[in-house]
Amino acid sequence: MKIKDLIANATMLKIAVALTSSVIVLLLLMKSDHQNFSYELNQPWRYPLLTAEFDTPIMRDSISAQLMRDSIDKAFVPFVVRDYRAAARNVDRFSKIVSNYVSPADAAFLSKKLSEVYGRGVVSAELYDRIHSFSHSQLRMSDESEDMNAVKVIDASGMMSPNMAYKAVDSAYMAAKSTATHEARLSADVAKALNASLSPNIVSDSISDSRFRDQEYLNVNSALGVIKKGQRIVDRGDIIDAQIFTNLNNYIDMLDKTESKTLSKKFFTTAQAIYIAILFTLLYLFLALYRKDVFEDFKTVTFIVTLITLFVVIAIETSEVFNGGLYLIPFAAVPIIITVFTDARTAIFSLLICILMTALAAPFQFQFVVIQFVVGICATLSIHHLARRSQLLRTALITFVMYNVCYAMMLTLSEGTITSFSLRMVGVFGINCVLLSFAYLLILVVEKVFGFTSMVTLVELSDINNPILRNLAEVAPGTFQHSMQVSTLAAEAARAIGANTTLVRTGALYHDIGKSDSPIFFTENQHGVNPHAGLDPETSARKIISHVTQGLSIASREKLPQVIKDFIAEHHGKGVAKYFYNTAVNQSADGIVDKDAFQYPGPNPQSKETTILMMADAIEAASRSLKDYSPQSINALVDKIIDSQMADGLYNESPINFRDINIIKDTFKKRLATIYHSRIEYPEIQKRDNTHKQ
Repeated sequence: MKIKDLIANATMLKIAVALTSSVIVLLLLMKSDHQNFSYELNQPWRYPLLTAEFDTPIMRDSISAQLMRDSIDKAFVPFVVRDYRAAARNVDRFSKIVSNYVSPADAAFLSKKLSEVYGRGVVSAELYDRIHSFSHSQLRMSDESEDMNAVKVIDASGMMSPNMAYKAVDSAYMAAKSTATHEARLSADVAKALNASLSPNIVSDSISDSRFRDQEYLNVNSALGVIKKGQRIVDRGDIIDAQIFTNLNNYIDMLDKTESKTLSKKFFTTAQAIYIAILFTLLYLFLALYRKDVFEDFKTVTFIVTLITLFVVIAIETSEVFNGGLYLIPFAAVPIIITVFTDARTAIFSLLICILMTALAAPFQFQFVVIQFVVGICATLSIHHLARRSQLLRTALITFVMYNVCYAMMLTLSEGTITSFSLRMVGVFGINCVLLSFAYLLILVVEKVFGFTSMVTLVELSDINNPILRNLAEVAPGTFQHSMQVSTLAAEAARAIGANTTLVRTGALYHDIGKSDSPIFFTENQHGVNPHAGLDPETSARKIISHVTQGLSIASREKLPQVIKDFIAEHHGKGVAKYFYNTAVNQSADGIVDKDAFQYPGPNPQSKETTILMMADAIEAASRSLKDYSPQSINALVDKIIDSQMADGLYNESPINFRDINIIKDTFKKRLATIYHSRIEYPEIQKRDNTHKQ
C-alpha cells in the first residue's frame, strides 16, 4: 500500500508540474493578446484577401495626419489677453520712483513714453519670437475690458519684448534731452526702475489656444470615408503603404472591441488550453512508454518541463517586444541541453513539444515549426556528445547556415520566389546563434539547480591534473595506477554494452580516493612493510573498509557530483572483505565470526556503470596475483570473480542483464589477454673470437 501511495504521489506531482506550466503559458498568451496577423509598413501583405466583417471608418494615416497638424500649427493665430491693470500699475509705480531722481518734467516725459510702449503692447520674449516666425504678425485677443466672448484679430507688428521696450524709452529720452554738447543718458537708478516696471501686458491665453486648436484638429481626426462590410481591406501581395497600415490597425482595434471578438477569444483561449494539455500529455506518454527511467525520475521530468516552459515564455515575451522576436530565441539549445542530461531521442521529442507550443504565438506557424524543427535536429546531430565548449561554436555555425537555408526554402515554397529574402532576418539568425553558443552557461545552471552532472563536467573531472587525482598520485601512487587501469578496463566494458563510457571512466578514477588517507594499509602501496601483520583481522577489515566512507568524506569536501559519490559508495556494494573474513574464520576456534564486521556499507550497485566498476575493480586487483597469464588462466579468473559477485547477490539491484554480463566478461578477457600477453625475449649480441689462424 505504501509503494502504491508513493507512486500515486509522484504521478500527482508530475501532473501538477505540467498543469503549472500550462497555466503560465496560457496566461502569457492571454496577456499578450497576440494578433493573428504580422505586418510591416512598406512590406507586402503575405496573407490571403482580408475583407471587413463590419463597417470600418477610414482614418488618415499617421504621416498625413502629422503633416496636417503641422500645417494647422503653422497657420494658427495665437490667442492673447491684454492686462490693463498690469500696465497702469507699472506706469504709476515707475512715476513715483523716478520722481526722486529726475526733474518733474523728465519724470512726466519718461512716464508718458512708458505708457506709449504699453499702449503698443509688451509681450514676453518667447511670444515675440513666435509672432515674428509666422508669415503674418497677428494675434487673436479676448479683451478683458469688453465682452469676455469677444475675439478680435489685432496687428502685433508693433508689439515689443521687455528688452525692446526698454531700448525704445531709452532712445526717446536720449533724442529729446541730448544736445550738441551733451548726451543725455538714463541714470543707473532710473534704468533699474524702468527695467523693474517693464513686464508683459499682452500674455498668452492658453485656454483659448487649446480650445480653438482642438476644434481645428477635429478635421485631422475625422474619417475620410468608410470601408463597407465585405469590402476589401488588403489582398495578398499588396504593398502596405501608410494608409493601408492605418486601416489595418484601426480594423484590428475595432475587431478586438466587438462582442463577437470577445466571445471568439473565449473559445480561442479554451482551444489553446486544450492544445497545451494535449502536448504535455504526449510528452508524458512518450516518456512513460519509451523512456521509463526518465519518467520515473521526478527531478528529470521537472527539468524537461521547466526547460520547455522557460523557452516558450521567453519566446512569447520577446515576440511582443521585437518584430520577428520568435527567431531570436535559440530553440536549438533545448535539445542540446536535454541531450547532455538524458538522450537525443528524448531531446528531439521535447524540442518538438516546445516548438509546437510556441507556434501559438507565431504569425506564420507552418514556417516557424518547419524552420525551428529542422534547425534543432541538425544542431542535436552535430553535437551528439557535448564534451567540450568548443563544440557549441561549431554547432552555432551549422545552425546559422541551416536557419538561412530553411528560411530561403520556406520563402520559395510559400511565395514562389526568393526576392523578399530579408537581410534583417539574417541578422536575427546571427543573434540567435550567438545566444546558442552560450548554452554552456545554461548547462551549468541546470547542474546547480537540479543536481545533474553533464558530460562536460565529467570530462573536466577526468583530467589527471585535477588536484584530487594529483594528490592521490603523490601519496598513493599504487592506488593511482590501479585506478587508471580500472578506468581503462571499465570504459572498454561500458562501450561494449552501450553504457556511459565517460561516466564509468571518470567514476573509476575517483572510486578509491579514500585510500589517500592511509595508503600504506593497501597492498598496491606497500613496499615490503605490511602494517596488517600486527593487527587482528577485524581491525584490518575496518581499516580497509573505511576507504569507502573516507572517500565519500573527501568527495563531499571537494564538492564532487553525486554520480561520482555513487561510484565511491557502490564499488564494493555490501560485499565482504573476504581476505580478512576468511582469516578470521580460520583463526576462530568454532569457525563462527560476525560477518557484519567485515561487510562494506554499500549500497549495492544501482546502475550499469557502477556494476561495471565493481567487476573491473575486483578483476584488475586479482589479476596482479596471477602467476600464469595464459588465456585459460585469465578466463577462469574473470568467470570466478563475476560469478562469485553474482552469487553473493551484489548485482540484484542493478539494471544489468545476463547478456550484458556475458559481453562484459568477454571484453575483460580480451583486454587482460592484451595487457598480459607474453613478450619476446630480446637476444643478446654474442662475443666473437677474433683470433686468426696462422
